[in-house]
Amino acid sequence: MEAAMLEKTSNTGVICQLCSKPFSDPRLLSCLHSFCYQCLQKEIEKVGTQTNFTCTTCQRSVPIPVGGVSVLPQNFHLAFEVEVAGYMSKMLTNREVSCNFCANGCTNPAVMFCCSCRMFLCKTGHDCHRCVPQLLDHNVVQLDKKIASLLPTIMKPTKHYCSQSKHKQQVLDFYCKTCNCLICRDCIVTVHKDHSITELSIVAESHRDEMKGSLQLAQGVGSTLAGAIDANKKMMQQIETSKEEAESTIMQLFRDLIAAMEERKKSLLSDLEMVSLSKITSLSLQKEQFEKLQQDICQYTEATSHVLQTHTDHEVVALGELLPTELKATLKKVEKVSLTPNVRSYLTVPQHKHFLKEISELGKIAELSPDPHESKCTFDQVARVNTVYHIKVETMTETGRPYPCGGLVMKAELRQRSQDGSSVLGEVVDHGDGTYTISIIPRAAGPHQLHITMDGEHLQSSPCDLKVKGDYTTLCNVQQVIKVNGKPLCVAVHENRDVFVGSNDDRIYVFDDSGHLKNTIGSKGLFNCPFDICIKKGVVYVADMWNNRIQMLTATGELISKFGKKGSGQGEFNGPGGVLVDSKDRVIVSDSGNNRVQVFDPNGKWILTIDGSGGNHPYKSPRGLALDSQGNIYVAAFGSNTIKAFTSDGAYIKTYGGLNSPRGLAVDEDGYCLVSEGRGNCLSVFDPQGQKIHTVENLIAPTGIALVSEHFSVYVSSLDGGNVSKYTFAQ
Repeated sequence: MEAAMLEKTSNTGVICQLCSKPFSDPRLLSCLHSFCYQCLQKEIEKVGTQTNFTCTTCQRSVPIPVGGVSVLPQNFHLAFEVEVAGYMSKMLTNREVSCNFCANGCTNPAVMFCCSCRMFLCKTGHDCHRCVPQLLDHNVVQLDKKIASLLPTIMKPTKHYCSQSKHKQQVLDFYCKTCNCLICRDCIVTVHKDHSITELSIVAESHRDEMKGSLQLAQGVGSTLAGAIDANKKMMQQIETSKEEAESTIMQLFRDLIAAMEERKKSLLSDLEMVSLSKITSLSLQKEQFEKLQQDICQYTEATSHVLQTHTDHEVVALGELLPTELKATLKKVEKVSLTPNVRSYLTVPQHKHFLKEISELGKIAELSPDPHESKCTFDQVARVNTVYHIKVETMTETGRPYPCGGLVMKAELRQRSQDGSSVLGEVVDHGDGTYTISIIPRAAGPHQLHITMDGEHLQSSPCDLKVKGDYTTLCNVQQVIKVNGKPLCVAVHENRDVFVGSNDDRIYVFDDSGHLKNTIGSKGLFNCPFDICIKKGVVYVADMWNNRIQMLTATGELISKFGKKGSGQGEFNGPGGVLVDSKDRVIVSDSGNNRVQVFDPNGKWILTIDGSGGNHPYKSPRGLALDSQGNIYVAAFGSNTIKAFTSDGAYIKTYGGLNSPRGLAVDEDGYCLVSEGRGNCLSVFDPQGQKIHTVENLIAPTGIALVSEHFSVYVSSLDGGNVSKYTFAQ
């Protein structure tokens, strides 16, 4: 144990790295490493006019303060450790520790230690200590090797004294903010006179609070770094695992390739053997034929030579016709035979250089990983019920480059923003090149949220809001019925969702979204049949039919302005049956009795007239009006049973026919047209191509229509039914 303590006292932690000796007046650098005052002084003298000093411990460049080494903070804790280490070393090696209690530089060996005074006492000092009444309650212990291990605790100073020679007995109880150093009471009136002085305890408390905050910050950063290190280690493990899997895949790939190549080699060699055998067989047969002909020729030449040499004239004449005939027969056979080989000798195999190149480029190691936060999704912000909705995904690496491989786990889910929170999963097609196509069929209208994940992590645009429009072929559910005094002529919905209903009792009734009556607009004589209402930017526009004027009111019924009078001239009306305000704030009015539509500026000044020409016939008694997303004007011609569409300048576009007294009209942003048929007692829906796709039947003299796309609902006023019905889409 003594050996362990002795080793501790000689620890390099109390040794200055510049002089290799125990610290003497250690000073603290900004990098938190300490060196002796004199050692630092010498090092700074070496660097001359430079403003930085390289710490030999951490090799960081630290700034040299303007005031030099003297203004560097003292490392009191390290100085104490050096002092304690010196005492412990002496006590553990049986060397004397001098008394520091007696005055006049007593050098007698200490035999006791006062834990209260934190001073070593010689025998004389101990006797004196016991004679002072104020010191009788102090804890005094005898010096031995056992007490040596307790010195770091019992010697811990609570006070530090001024280093100024004249103030050495003064405690450092103050802090000079001007000089950023600890000072004593006497320093305040001498060296640091007129400086900004604060009590040490206040500054220490402030520093403690700052350190606590810094500690929490450091601990948080440390925790974050620990998490990052852990994630880094896990990633390294995943890379090792991925490497092993990829290595296994590569080995198996080339085993399969080698096996396939070996099989192909066998097949080619077998084919080669068969082809060569076939060629040799053919050539052998040809050779036999050649040899037979050659034999016939040899027999003729031998016979003819023999005759010419040995036969008499009589014998030659006798054989003169026989031998040439035989030769001619043989020569005919030769003529019929090709004397060249009947097969070629080529048995070469194509080199397939392109195949060898493909082999050399086979496979690819993707160095970068797909990053869900960089990957891109392409999709529309609006979908429609029961219609396939497509999402395109392009996976990217962490550097923002396309990731060239497939095989990722891609999922898409469309969640409805409602109480039941029903959802639909998408079908994913992996194209194998880092791109994917996801198909989803929404089953309900309303606000939804689209979630797209890759290997469990959301892509950069996920989750996102998605609007699902209703399927007009399912428009049938009556969600709400609002009872109205009198007979409803028209309906409009304010942006705050209040429902305005014009009635034949010359009133406009205002209901909240729940159908409760909020207000009634229309004193005696204000309206004479409010036949149509349009609300734009909080202003209520009223087609006041038999007063032959357009009135503009606030939402609470205060009159803003009005224009129009009875007549057939520009700006005059004969029973205005519809009113609309376009994106340019132009006021569009269907002048029913004059069989025309007039367009006015926001102040009621006439701009143009649309007389209904175009198509087969001009319209009669125009009533309801609507605008599509392009600003085109749709007119419900009550008297001619048609709907006509015109550009904003009045040019004819198209006609919808086959209607029965069309009255109210609405067109959504996709071009679907809804029309109430007053005498047909129904609500009809036309697609953008003008084909009727749905009919809501059994209505009672429907009049006005208000389409509220963002709330997926349609309001229809019923003249003889005395109510307004709110329709929604079937779920």
